[in-house]
Amino acid sequence: MATFISHSPAETEALGEGWSREAQSGLTIALSGELGAGKTQLVKGLARGLGITMRVHSPTFTLVNEYDGGRLKLFHLDLYRLETTEQIHAAGLDEFLQPDGVTVIEWAERWLGNEHRTSNTERPTSDSSKHVRRVRIEILSETERRINYEDFGA
Repeated sequence: MATFISHSPAETEALGEGWSREAQSGLTIALSGELGAGKTQLVKGLARGLGITMRVHSPTFTLVNEYDGGRLKLFHLDLYRLETTEQIHAAGLDEFLQPDGVTVIEWAERWLGNEHRTSNTERPTSDSSKHVRRVRIEILSETERRINYEDFGA
């Protein structure tokens, strides 16, 4: 597991931008962290790195925002308003675990389980997604964030 300490929203965006420059189609990024931790800031950087010029915002009320016009299509999911995996499956979100582009899931623990669990039923495997990056953002201070991340899959 790798750790990055961000000292500002701009540094969080820069981390996402760096990740997206290496991203391949099929990447799923599973984000967890409190409200205001910087999940959407990271997604803004991912979009910028993919060459997407559209304004990125959290899709809390629509569940999914799709952004294209960049090197890869970006699917941005926000599960904050969904409480169970049954609600998530009923919303038809399963297709986004095999993206034709990059999928970022905010509040991913609601779907994929606790990041420390390892069973295949709680975390997508290389069969369900080509590559999964699990990301946990912790608030350290008003401006600092600890971003832990680990890759799974191909």
